[in-house]
Amino acid sequence: MLLFAGAGSDPLLLLLAAFALDLALGELPAVFGLLPHPVALAGRAIGWFDHHLNRERRDEPTRRARGVLTVAVLIAGAAALGFALAIVLRAVRLGWALEALLVAVLLAQRSLYDHVAAVRDALDRRGLAAGREAVSHIVGRDPESLDEYGVGRAAIESLAENFSDGVVAPALFYALFGLPGIFVYKTANTLDSMIGHKTPRYLQFGWAAARLDDLLNLVPARLSGVLLAAAALATPRARALPALRTMLRDARKHRSPNAGWPEAAAAGALDLALAGPRRYQGHVVNDPWLGEGRARATPADIDRALRLYLTACLLQWALVAAAYLAVEGPGL
Repeated sequence: MLLFAGAGSDPLLLLLAAFALDLALGELPAVFGLLPHPVALAGRAIGWFDHHLNRERRDEPTRRARGVLTVAVLIAGAAALGFALAIVLRAVRLGWALEALLVAVLLAQRSLYDHVAAVRDALDRRGLAAGREAVSHIVGRDPESLDEYGVGRAAIESLAENFSDGVVAPALFYALFGLPGIFVYKTANTLDSMIGHKTPRYLQFGWAAARLDDLLNLVPARLSGVLLAAAALATPRARALPALRTMLRDARKHRSPNAGWPEAAAAGALDLALAGPRRYQGHVVNDPWLGEGRARATPADIDRALRLYLTACLLQWALVAAAYLAVEGPGL
């Protein structure tokens, strides 16, 4: 208990506790089957603004302005809620434990592993149809257009990209800015996933959401790529130098300013070719390939990617622990 004596004001220590809780408890389906998940609550708020402000009869400048207003209101609300909760939790008994649990809920460390492992197992044990069904839960592309290798690539790409969006970025924003930081990041990420699309409905209304998400992920995406490349040093059948080389060479080929960094690092580490042409809701995106390896990703390659991911997560734990010791000193 003395270890957490000052935890209310120490996000690094609470972050380590949150990592452990997320690893042990996962998505807490028993709890969130009864109570709404914080991200689901953010989604409802975004849906309300979308329904009431994003009217097709409005001209483009008006829809863009309304999208900017939506982002400003929801981000300000997320920051205010984070500040309020931080104050309350520092004033109540065992508030540090509640804060660590809340942060754990907003991390996707365990759930990301579980979802990608489910694709591996479905594809390996039950075939292509099962693999397509499993991968449809984690990617936006048309699963029926994917062959066995396409399912494998999609799973690995999702693992790499969501390592940044779901693990590294929320952890970084919490470490730097506490509950307001992680609340703002998760709200921005949810805004982007719901309205930050280049479709006729969202091209203008979702413009601010997409730009904000790109901005917030600039550092986490590159840090994620470096973590994956470094993790290859300690992962069997993974290669660190090719991961770093591929990331530096190919990351900017991706249509996203951020997703290419962890994806290219994973491609180089695993000697695969990722991204490339993909089908989304009836149209083909002709993106270039990342990496120079095989495009034929198998369940065994998904398993190697999961091992690389686990090692990168452990490396992130170690960096947070080292930062804590550097800040607080060894005499605690």
